Amino acid sequence: MKSFLTLFSILILTHFSTKAQDFTFGAIDYDEFSFDKNKIDSNANAVVLKEFGTARLQIDDATGSLVLIYDYHVKIKIYNKEGFSQANIVVPLYKDGNRQEYLRDLKASTFNWVNGNPVESVMDKKALFEENRSKYTTLTKFTLPNIKDGSIIEYRYNVQSPLLFNFRQWDFQSDIPKVNSEYVAFIPANYNYNVVLRGFYKLSDQKSEINRECLRINGVNIDCSKMTYIMKNVLAFVEEDYMTAASNFKSAMYFELSDVQMLNGSKQNYTKDWKSVDYDLISEKRLGSQMKRKDLFKDLMPEILTNTTDDLSKAKAVYNYIKKQIKWNNYYGKYSEESIKNALDTRFGNVADINLSLISALSAANLDAEAVILSTRDNGNVNKLYPVISEFNYLVAKVNIGTESYLLDATDPLLPFGLLPLRCINGQGRVINLKKPSYWIDLKAAQKSTTSYVLTGKLGDDGKIKGLLTSTTVGYAAFNRRKEIKKYNSIDEFVEKLDESLPKLSIKNHEILKVDSVEFPLIESYEVEFAVYDGAKKEQLFINPFFINRIAKNPFNLNERTYPVDLGSVSDERIVININLPDKYEMVEKPKDMAIGLPNGGGRYLLQSTVSDNQLSLNQMLQFNKAIYSSDEYLYLKEFYSKIIQNQKTDLIIKSTK
Repeated sequence: MKSFLTLFSILILTHFSTKAQDFTFGAIDYDEFSFDKNKIDSNANAVVLKEFGTARLQIDDATGSLVLIYDYHVKIKIYNKEGFSQANIVVPLYKDGNRQEYLRDLKASTFNWVNGNPVESVMDKKALFEENRSKYTTLTKFTLPNIKDGSIIEYRYNVQSPLLFNFRQWDFQSDIPKVNSEYVAFIPANYNYNVVLRGFYKLSDQKSEINRECLRINGVNIDCSKMTYIMKNVLAFVEEDYMTAASNFKSAMYFELSDVQMLNGSKQNYTKDWKSVDYDLISEKRLGSQMKRKDLFKDLMPEILTNTTDDLSKAKAVYNYIKKQIKWNNYYGKYSEESIKNALDTRFGNVADINLSLISALSAANLDAEAVILSTRDNGNVNKLYPVISEFNYLVAKVNIGTESYLLDATDPLLPFGLLPLRCINGQGRVINLKKPSYWIDLKAAQKSTTSYVLTGKLGDDGKIKGLLTSTTVGYAAFNRRKEIKKYNSIDEFVEKLDESLPKLSIKNHEILKVDSVEFPLIESYEVEFAVYDGAKKEQLFINPFFINRIAKNPFNLNERTYPVDLGSVSDERIVININLPDKYEMVEKPKDMAIGLPNGGGRYLLQSTVSDNQLSLNQMLQFNKAIYSSDEYLYLKEFYSKIIQNQKTDLIIKSTK
């Protein structure tokens, strides 16, 4: 659910001072210590009792420039040890070139109820330290002292930021419930922000008021709109498997700068249309200019294109060449850090360096190549109503061959042609063409994730099954498996660790094919051995046939999920087991044969096992025919998994009839 507000629609009501209704630090009473979490969430380990924040623009006395001042104040009740982590605070501070944010005026204390009175433990300043996460982010961390069951922690701080475009977002929802969350934004009348409320919950209250002469710039007094947003009794946001960025779904207030009315009467637009953004990106020396560098590859093309016969083979040859030439430095980006020439010379670069090089090389091979800017799954969805370039954090290549188009990311040597990494499968991307208007494109998995296992074996007189287990993987299943194998120094080391992770099964020999031939399925073959006698009665065999990818835990445990289930791609897993038995065995007990499905053809699970002509056969299939399931389909998925898990708890028992 989204709500859209604009500052031009605010009714200016009355004159208010800039002092918003913050609460007094350290004013802890018995009612707060005795707060009953059942009023909001009986399962909560901690609860935000009060949370208050303000944001405003002011002139920095030291530099004379306009900065954003953000004040944050919170009081949290901790109920048990599982809630102690709330006392470990991390505040990210961002950098953009020489501009950076600073944290100031930190005050933090823990309060415990002792002999009928609150006792304060003030945090020592030595508990504060900084961690340089990247060249763009510094993490300020601190831990409150003397945490016990029933403690109340309280802290407040101030952040000064030169980054004005996104003002300061406010998260009404977090990983613990909140009794009251209030945010007040003071926005100068000459600044127009688009204000967006994301998430499932609506505001409990909001107010729009005027604050006279809140800002003075070059001798001119400017009024502000005082905007108050309140949410009460907000449940915790619980993250589960198979979701994109939590920021897509948490209830939060976002601000994006649209335009500024300058004091000389002119207007500076920050929210543009795609036509003007296209021009900016094509003219940008770190993006459009790099797409034009065909000259860097012109002399190399004859060698790169050796033995190619058509445009598709040419594109694959260029793609494989770039994958080998530049190593990814693990930084995302839609802009080249320096230039693709520098990346080629140093053989090192960020995402954009690599994929802009790929686009230029494809163009040098006379192929139709374009750039696609996107937002990764952990970065959140982009605004589709108007261009906000800061929301895009990644760039890939698109090559058009005949009637087909292929999306390419050359950052990982194990990615086959046409398969984007899962981090890129997130809604839509914007295609940037040097000669045509930009347009949206769906970011979908080009291949489904396919896995098949075949075990052919024989039960010997020693009570052991010996046989050959072969697995074949395609798409993301193969990519992920190759990544796992490559973590080790050799295939032998990988198999050794695999053998250790399978206590009931012993690997005697192995062969793994096509590890580096990423365009082909990955094939793994293992000679295996495992015992099935119960140790007392040799005539009775206990076999759990679900030793291959057994589903032991339901990934879906919420009573309700307000955001979709995003698997990334459709998938198909099949398991076939055939075991030759000695003469005269019959099935005594087995998992129930199943054929269950999800509504509207969304997926299915099939299981069938038989003993016939001294051969045990088991066939299992698990299919998910959609990459994304809506929140309305969540309970069907939950029940689907529950039925499979329950059935897989049953052993297969075979008894000799001799």
